[in-house]
Amino acid sequence: MALAGSFNRLDAAQRLKSERFDVIVVGGGITGAGVALDAANRGFTTAVVDQDDFASGTSSKSSKLVHGGLRYLQQGEIGLVYEALAERQVLRKIAPHLVGLMPFMIPMFKRNGLLNPKIARALGLAMWQYDLTGGLRIGKRHRRLTKQQALEHMPSLDGDNLHSAYLYFDAQADDARLTLEIIQTAVVRHGAVATNRCKVVSIDKPGKLFEVGLELDGEIIDVEANCVVNATGVWSDSVRAMDEGVDPGSIRPAKGVHIAVPRELVQTDVAVVVPVPGDKRSVFVVPWGAVTYVGTTDTDYQGNIDTVGCTKDDVDYLLSAINKSTTSELTAADVVGSWAGLRPLVVADGSGRTADLSRRHSVTVSESGVISVTGGKLTTYRRMAADAVDVVVEQHHLKRRCRTARLPLLGAGPPPDNADERQAHLFSRYGVNERILSAMIDVDASLGDPLVDGLDYLKAEAVYAVRHEMATTLDDVLSRRTRARLFDGHAALRAAPMVAALISPELGWSRVDIERQTSEFATLIEADLGETKGIY
Repeated sequence: MALAGSFNRLDAAQRLKSERFDVIVVGGGITGAGVALDAANRGFTTAVVDQDDFASGTSSKSSKLVHGGLRYLQQGEIGLVYEALAERQVLRKIAPHLVGLMPFMIPMFKRNGLLNPKIARALGLAMWQYDLTGGLRIGKRHRRLTKQQALEHMPSLDGDNLHSAYLYFDAQADDARLTLEIIQTAVVRHGAVATNRCKVVSIDKPGKLFEVGLELDGEIIDVEANCVVNATGVWSDSVRAMDEGVDPGSIRPAKGVHIAVPRELVQTDVAVVVPVPGDKRSVFVVPWGAVTYVGTTDTDYQGNIDTVGCTKDDVDYLLSAINKSTTSELTAADVVGSWAGLRPLVVADGSGRTADLSRRHSVTVSESGVISVTGGKLTTYRRMAADAVDVVVEQHHLKRRCRTARLPLLGAGPPPDNADERQAHLFSRYGVNERILSAMIDVDASLGDPLVDGLDYLKAEAVYAVRHEMATTLDDVLSRRTRARLFDGHAALRAAPMVAALISPELGWSRVDIERQTSEFATLIEADLGETKGIY
């Protein structure tokens, strides 16, 4: 297919200044990305903007799982699980390079030397329900494991209390890369306009058209649009307040935190679901490259939604869960990375734990016509987007059906023949665009060197990020274009001066700029790893 648009901030700025749009999408997270692609694919002239970087909010701080949500069956959310499992299969088809099969194991522990038969039967029934609700679409059925088989997957499980386990199958994805590639597909394949670091400062509707005030690189731009879609997650009420004049109080933020430890400390070849002591919840223990990460928490959040971070209590909560179920004896000193995000749960009755609130999404329309899509989860982003764009279609009095379920993303395609280890790594992150990075390394062999010690990323990926992926800061490169900050913050910090120097010619940075970027990144790492909060 011929390319339709340019993924470039300068080109985006020119188009925003000179064009009128059918749809302006506010928010460049996974939901806004999905809305932009769906709208552009249905033939609407579309722009998507984010006040920070693409996926810089919740959409880069999830559990990085594409799954139905086994625990939602326990809450009676069968419809939600069915929908999510169907969407999981769609994602595996349209983004096979980004969404990979992940086995999950649920250990069953004894109490007082015995396995509770009611718990065992209930879990077995849940496994069958999950398969029949849609889990079988992945091509594998759950199975019961013996104690020895479970220990072969995760040797550090508490063997004295372990009885047996269940194994089932879901999927895993790099959430930030998925978000970015959806936006790139909307731009390059379908002519949308996208830019990061573009803040919405006003939304007015003096006549038939919306006038959206955007602050871009210190300049205020007024852009006209027929429709505005608010897909800003936990910031949704702030955008609605611009339009409606009052804060609707529709979002109840739930804080989710993950911590990463070196893979050798918690060895597992499957994701493991472990119970939290004294809580009616479980957390995931997930392998990813050189690390194993543990999460997530699920607590009410009352603080500043722009500065959410990991606290000592968060770390203690997660360490308690994994240490109770394993022989690892992890301490806070073992944590090499962390990330914290806020889930935008839709307020229903204002009661109950956030862990018990539904993950269903909501689409509302204000008196002026601003469409807000909120709630939901990473796995169901495409369905959320389709519901929002259906409202756009209604507002235009048109009949244009959603086609994104059969729309491959930009990197989708066959892997290279006889791929070596480097090509396989790049293909798993960039799909068929791996050949661009490989060509860069062919021209400059030094770009094939490691970007961050101990992690798989290459120097070519940092240069590619600023040339082709709209990365404008050191944090963009080390947090979202790669995940170095999340998975080994100390190693990322050690590499930061070199990475800043590497990308500086692409971005026109001076020595002062390099020092400022490195200093700002150091502040972020310090906050992530809690050194100023007394965690270590």
